[in-house]
Amino acid sequence: MSDHLFSKRTRRVPKSFIRDILKVAGKPDVISFAGGLPHPGLFPVREIKDAFMTLMEERGSESMQYGPSEGFSPLREWVCDRYRKRAGLDISPDNVLITTGSQQALDLVGKVFLDEDDFVAMERPGYLGAIQAFSFYSDAIIQVPLKGDGPDMEILEETLREKQPKIFYAIPNFQNPSGQSYNLEKRKHLADLCATYGTIMVEDDPYGELRFAGADLPPVTSFMKSPSILLGTLSKIAAPGLRVGWIVGEEAMLDRLIIAKQAADLHTSTITQQLAWQYLATNNIEDHIETIRLAYGRQRDCMITMIRRYFPPEVSFTQPEGGMFLWVTLPDGWSSAELFELAINEKVAFVPGAPFYVDGGGLNTMRLNFSNADEADIEEGIMRLGRCIEKYVGGGRPTE
Repeated sequence: MSDHLFSKRTRRVPKSFIRDILKVAGKPDVISFAGGLPHPGLFPVREIKDAFMTLMEERGSESMQYGPSEGFSPLREWVCDRYRKRAGLDISPDNVLITTGSQQALDLVGKVFLDEDDFVAMERPGYLGAIQAFSFYSDAIIQVPLKGDGPDMEILEETLREKQPKIFYAIPNFQNPSGQSYNLEKRKHLADLCATYGTIMVEDDPYGELRFAGADLPPVTSFMKSPSILLGTLSKIAAPGLRVGWIVGEEAMLDRLIIAKQAADLHTSTITQQLAWQYLATNNIEDHIETIRLAYGRQRDCMITMIRRYFPPEVSFTQPEGGMFLWVTLPDGWSSAELFELAINEKVAFVPGAPFYVDGGGLNTMRLNFSNADEADIEEGIMRLGRCIEKYVGGGRPTE
């Protein structure tokens, strides 16, 4: 089919690199650190089954009907109550729009706020799903380097002042892909900068409740003095197959976002929303989250121990206090894409870092997901990856 039949915005956006990798990594004999996947053994299968049976018995016909575009009212109230308890945010259901996962939220934000000539600022490295979503609406994405405690604030302020991006998108808690988090000072500073330069803060927080070390920090949204958007999801604390996410924002923002959602899908699945609410109303989500935290903490510790055992000392890596990922940096001149080719032959997979950059950077970086693999698989997979690094170096690649 001729390319000219497709829209310009479609032609400039590539397929998801990670989705292509997962086709290979999903084979049963491959140990995969590639996907951003929760551990399937931790899904509340029995509890959701019971919730579904109750839903069908009590509101079966209602759950199969069309619903309001804003979302199921009791679920929106649950979101409000959650943020009041966790972050002290004073929001009402009128500030909440239920979406089909937080990935749809990114698409709606791009559709509503971005014109082709608008700049978008985000982290470097940045979440690949956001890069893909925003690329449909703008071809001017600027990345601000991340440090261990958040973005480089000098470069961020320069970017906001000179480029005047419409939005700044960030994942302040256990960032994807780096696993790093913003400290309290930078959260407050970021809120001030966005207010000063009229930039909409889009704060994505899919991993914030998955902390297994350190102290919780308030969302950037809690310090904002100007319009902002907060995104959340049940994908990491319940199950991604539910495809339930949400947008929190001012009513004027939500009015436009609701119009965009109506054009996209009318509303998120009524059954899914009511099932999610039924599960949340009849189970203690805190107990479930604590189980996840403990498991992911052990898995992260195992991966770090194995990296120290099997990787050469010149390979560096982050040590996140929560979330699902750690970020590995190989010495300058090494290629994680070339290493991937060796690794997949050894039946172990990861995501090379280059797709998380829009400027051709990150060639010597890679993302490892620790949440989806058992500790035995983590040990075996990192050992295989260590052997691949030895082969890579022994094959005449640069070691400096």
